[in-house]
Amino acid sequence: MKHMEDQFELKKEYDFSKGLRGRFFHPRKVSTTIRLDEDIILYLKKEAREKKIGYQTLLNGLLREHMNKGA
Repeated sequence: MKHMEDQFELKKEYDFSKGLRGRFFHPRKVSTTIRLDEDIILYLKKEAREKKIGYQTLLNGLLREHMNKGA
């Protein structure tokens, strides 16, 4: 009697052209302290309020967008 894993064979090549990068990746949040200018914080809070999201979420998104531009 064959086991299930014995019946599984890997292909030589797979097509990942329609795959989504990071689909199952959820970054871990880390608590940190940074010092920002007051006008930056006020701007972020105003923008976040208009978009109905938290200002830290907005800041995280902006930083991630900047980080991904370099990739």
